[in-house]
Amino acid sequence: MAQRNEGDQPDVRAQLLRLLLDKIEQDTYPSATMLDIVEMLLTPDDVARYGEVLMAKLRDDTYPSNSLIRRVVALG
Repeated sequence: MAQRNEGDQPDVRAQLLRLLLDKIEQDTYPSATMLDIVEMLLTPDDVARYGEVLMAKLRDDTYPSNSLIRRVVALG
């Protein structure tokens, strides 16, 4: 079921954010473009979920990228 906003219209921003977060989670090395778009779509309520996704990437990578580390730092 599509998430709805206050006007009872589909919340396309939330749907796109959820889709991109799922893709970032699945992708070993998500693109900077996808990460940039997610960061543009974030609301304060979404930051924790995005942070969890990025932290999992950092934990799973022997040599995590400086870019991902900087993105996590920027969330704080």
